[in-house]
Amino acid sequence: MTLRIGNASGFYGDRFDALREMLTGGELDVLTGDYLAELTMLILGRDRLKDPGAGYARTFLRQLEDCLGLARERGVRIVTNAGGLNPAGLADAVRQLADRLGIPVRVAHVEGDDLTAAHPGSLAAHAYLGGFGIAACLRAGADIVVTGRVTDAALVTGPAAAHFGWGPGEYDRLAGAVVAGHVLECGTQATGGNYAFFADSGAAAGAGGGAGRDLRRPGFPLAELHEDGSCVITKHPGTGGFVDVGTVTAQLLYETGGARYAGPDVTARLDSVRLSQDGPDRVRIEGVRGEAPPPTLKVGRNRLGGFRNEVVFVLTGLDIEAKAALVREQMADALAKSPPSGVSWELVRTDRPDADTEETASALLRLVVRDRDQQAVGRALTGAAVELALASYPGFHVLTPPGKGAPYGVFEDVYVPHGDVPHVAVLHDGRRFPVPPAQDTLVLQDPPAPPLPEPLPAAGPTRRAPLGLVAGARSGDKGGNANVGVWVRSDEAWRWLAHTLTVDTFRRLLPETAELPVTRHLLANLRALNFTVEGILGEGVAAHHRFDPQAKALGEWLRSRHLDIPEALL
Repeated sequence: MTLRIGNASGFYGDRFDALREMLTGGELDVLTGDYLAELTMLILGRDRLKDPGAGYARTFLRQLEDCLGLARERGVRIVTNAGGLNPAGLADAVRQLADRLGIPVRVAHVEGDDLTAAHPGSLAAHAYLGGFGIAACLRAGADIVVTGRVTDAALVTGPAAAHFGWGPGEYDRLAGAVVAGHVLECGTQATGGNYAFFADSGAAAGAGGGAGRDLRRPGFPLAELHEDGSCVITKHPGTGGFVDVGTVTAQLLYETGGARYAGPDVTARLDSVRLSQDGPDRVRIEGVRGEAPPPTLKVGRNRLGGFRNEVVFVLTGLDIEAKAALVREQMADALAKSPPSGVSWELVRTDRPDADTEETASALLRLVVRDRDQQAVGRALTGAAVELALASYPGFHVLTPPGKGAPYGVFEDVYVPHGDVPHVAVLHDGRRFPVPPAQDTLVLQDPPAPPLPEPLPAAGPTRRAPLGLVAGARSGDKGGNANVGVWVRSDEAWRWLAHTLTVDTFRRLLPETAELPVTRHLLANLRALNFTVEGILGEGVAAHHRFDPQAKALGEWLRSRHLDIPEALL
């Protein structure tokens, strides 16, 4: 008995017509939509400040207007976290839409995640719920289930538990569904999107993948889930992109850490995952082991951190360093009059010598200021930069006109006992079904480090070359931390990588991490290392702490760095 679960959204703003593509492209039982991220919760929180009836992803309603009849006709149930901060409001809006269209559907929702009242000063504070509230709604006959903040994987574990009749203690099966959900949650990242080896013509066919790999418009992924928790990741026939062991490995490493991947229903052991190619565009996931969840639930808190402003000076041609020094000295007086609490300068050397275009002859000098007081980073400051227009370095200009400063958010996570969160399934007929908290829990800790593989023989020539010729990577954010997952595609390359890419080497290759806590985790079954870098993103994505605020390209920077690599691997 197979349950086919597809995904049609990886974030708020993903491809609008994906819902229709997934409903028309092939057989499905359940279609999920993941609309929430740490930054999205802040955006929805600001929406709710303006309109208490807002707080959910309005895009989903517009998509559903086009596809509700199609889903009903095909018997596909829809499960989405588009409810955001207001799942009851979105559920009501879906009912009104269905009534207007004359389509009979049963709409249920899940609530209890909103803990904002218990966290003064927060714009939004929401616990990450598991999948059993979703399961209760589906078991009661719901056609559409709307949630607020659940874990991304809960959109799969809930339907799987409902379909197969799993109970809370069936940890291996639940862990398999968590892994499937994690692969699906970011949509086309599992089907060739954002893939490290996208330019490698043999990446798909060489691993048993499909013959064609048109990456202009990757199809969305789906999982064929089995009662034992194993699954096959695939996509609808004829859609773009490809699915192979590499694309699935990359997504498994995304925004994870060590061997234990904790959630409210189960802790999945990522070191137990086994992947194999099961045919063109089909990857089998099996062997996943699960353990009791930790005794606490994660709560994501978003608050307004203050105001931020930025001026980017363009420095062209000769004497770039001297020009940067002059404008910094000239701005010193303006910064001293009402000093912002945070001031950072960054010179980005995008210029080239003897450049054949003005843009490639130019460097960028970024001034970023932050403060609780908007006036401290407002027009008085940016106006001082513009006043230098005829009195500073030759060729003076800035990229954008001065602004008054914009608010920025701060993300923090805290943890509360399961019993402090009133997880409730509100069924389509209005009945309220309390979802009991986890009874068995296990304090989360890293397992003992596994043994390293045998190193490659030292003999043989090496060549100085980019790490990315051998290894793929994918990186992302979790609050103020970043993770960088690195994997290789052969046992020989794994033997080299596991011994070569140590924490010290990682820090040397990425100097921005040199003074930060870095932890390395081995995932031998995936031929992968996962690095967690603490604090590199400051107060989270909404604070715009660095050039790449979500660490999306941190892995690609690592792949571009040069090492002495055995020629046999190149």
